[in-house]
Amino acid sequence: MENSGSARDRRLSPRDRPLSGRVAVVTGGTRGVGAGIARAFVEAGAEVVTCARRPPEVPVEGTEFVPVDLRDPDAVRAFFAGLPRLDVLVNNAGGGPYRRLADAGAERHARVVELNLIAPLTASLAAYEHLRRARGAVVMIGSVGGGRPSPGSAAYGAAKAGLESLARSMAVEWAPEVRVNTLTVGMVRTELAHLHYGGEDGIEAVARTVPLGRLAEPADIGAAAVFLASDAAAYISGASLLVHGGGERPAFLDAATANKET
Repeated sequence: MENSGSARDRRLSPRDRPLSGRVAVVTGGTRGVGAGIARAFVEAGAEVVTCARRPPEVPVEGTEFVPVDLRDPDAVRAFFAGLPRLDVLVNNAGGGPYRRLADAGAERHARVVELNLIAPLTASLAAYEHLRRARGAVVMIGSVGGGRPSPGSAAYGAAKAGLESLARSMAVEWAPEVRVNTLTVGMVRTELAHLHYGGEDGIEAVARTVPLGRLAEPADIGAAAVFLASDAAAYISGASLLVHGGGERPAFLDAATANKET
């Protein structure tokens, strides 16, 4: 007797599983936003491979994990060369510590740029032949920090600005075989959110600055990534999709309100 899960899968329409039969790689897909993207791709019917330096503490169900240091070009090339096929690449791996510019030398900041800009370029180049044959898609995971001042994470913001520019150029050079787009992500509530925003009170206070009244969940980013990877976005390339809950409430509005109350 078949289990209920397989019966449910048969009832799902192609619209419910828009990535059915496709193979996707999600870099850094072991926790936080990356894990949310990996789960969304699995639910959309894709065969998902995640890669990072270390295995996930909590495995993402339905995915295969391969250890890869994305800052090692030879390891990255070997990983992609070993894949039998690839339809979608999600360049998600990234991040960086809070560090003011004058508190470290250029070499330390360059490591952040390497992870957030050079590593996605390396992975995209290594995956290109697979993607070209499959007429596939690349989804870059950008950040609102790439389009505004990012004190304490300037190197990260600069790298994300470069990533969005890279994606636009890549979309032109690799068309029509490969589509390339960027998800420009705002604040996300992950298992590490407390490190950025403090405890629950801090997270709630930050959430009030977002027009939609909450931080994104990893699943929100995953749903947007599935859209850009699917045929529903077949005529979208070189675009940047803002996933930020409406942005951030401008500080001048609160200042103006305070002045009216005094």
